[in-house]
Amino acid sequence: MAPAVHHRTVIVNGLEVFYREAGASSSPTLVLLHGFPTSSHMFRHLIPALADRYHVIAPDHIGFGQSAMPSPEDFPYTFEALTEITAGLLQHLGIDRYALYVQDYGAPIGWRLALQDPDRITAIITQNGNAYEEGFVKPFWDGVFAYAAAPGPETEAPMRGALTAEITRWQYVNGVADPSLVSPDNWVHDQALLDRPGNDEIQLRLFRDYPTNVDLYPQVHQYFRDSQVPLLAVWGAGDEIFGPDGATAFSQDLPNAEIHLLESGHFALESHLDTITEHIRTFLTGALA
Repeated sequence: MAPAVHHRTVIVNGLEVFYREAGASSSPTLVLLHGFPTSSHMFRHLIPALADRYHVIAPDHIGFGQSAMPSPEDFPYTFEALTEITAGLLQHLGIDRYALYVQDYGAPIGWRLALQDPDRITAIITQNGNAYEEGFVKPFWDGVFAYAAAPGPETEAPMRGALTAEITRWQYVNGVADPSLVSPDNWVHDQALLDRPGNDEIQLRLFRDYPTNVDLYPQVHQYFRDSQVPLLAVWGAGDEIFGPDGATAFSQDLPNAEIHLLESGHFALESHLDTITEHIRTFLTGALA
């Protein structure tokens, strides 16, 4: 019988934070951090696939999924602020040692958690979660960095285009060897949340803050070199947001990193769930031994 997955909400710093939880609390903890434009929904199949052996926690970031969506006037939509909420959730749950699974936006949040307290991190799984400039694929990122450098009507227009149903669907099917494996429920679900009144301004704030993540890369690389944290990269090689060079770059600072390039795209779990699950189970068995 598949492990039960619980859907819970707690208050962190005055805000409702939704999270999914499964597995025995006495088991090693794995924290799953989602990317843009999705939520913990992206882990709906992975959580029960791992919960027989691990205590799995998957929160929705503020402004995403089922978590609170305060206005930008009431919450500073920066990656530092999102990290503070995630750290507060883990403290509330009494989790002080855990492995990380990071994807897209989840990566800079995860890197900040690791820099705050390296000894808490037992292992890292990165699925198209970038930490190197080699990972940025042009022209996708040109618009983001142009907008962050000079916000205005001309640079904002392409970023608003990134919030459309067409681009949300593209993020799911682009680079996937067999797109028929990807359920359209994914982009319909994500788009409905993106289309909530006021959510566009939230996403624009995060786009403008994104360069702070790149500024952090030297510290992240130093953390990798100093800690030699066990790291698994399971990466959709067809991703035109974070390309495969972003996966192989981890070996620059972590020579023992385990890297697998899959015939998939940005959301590789949708087409390669079983493959990724097996890689994770094998990796964590060794890393947490």
